[in-house]
Amino acid sequence: MAGKDLSVLQLYCENDMRLLKKISRSIFMRFNESLTKADHDDFYSIANMTLWQAYNAYDPDTGISFDGFLRSCLQRKFKTELTHRHRQKRILNQFAVSLDAVNDKEEECNLLDFIASDFDTFEEVARRQENGQYQDKLQQYISKLSNIQVSILNLLVDGYKSNEIQKILEISATEYADNMQFMRSYENVKILF
Repeated sequence: MAGKDLSVLQLYCENDMRLLKKISRSIFMRFNESLTKADHDDFYSIANMTLWQAYNAYDPDTGISFDGFLRSCLQRKFKTELTHRHRQKRILNQFAVSLDAVNDKEEECNLLDFIASDFDTFEEVARRQENGQYQDKLQQYISKLSNIQVSILNLLVDGYKSNEIQKILEISATEYADNMQFMRSYENVKILF
């Protein structure tokens, strides 16, 4: 290490590390990832560490130029970083739960049953309907629903809870959740407003 020429590093470090940033940018642009400014900063930090590691690991007797060796080291580090980030996203997505998802216990209720909210789409439409508004919109909305979904809607308007509706209509919690998800979807509800 003491016998190595530091001028190789100076080439990459001068002008605010312009050459190292240029090489790094060309590599991670090929990965076709949409990177934010913070991501670019992260990758430049990785490039700085990799430059030093590559300098310490480089053997000029291999016949490979330092530039080529550095590029291959940067590509490996960037791929490893992207793989790590995607793995973290997959792990986090495993813990994501839909509000319409039914719990595994015998109560067969979903998170929406426990979240306090002053707004209920069906009550809001019923309130506006009493004032004589939106009759056509309500008919459009109902026409998109299946028979079971119309039955669910009627029972909800009458004040029944999800587990009561499931018993009355003799449907599973999953069927109830799937129907509710369809009924609450933006594509359907946007007709009402």
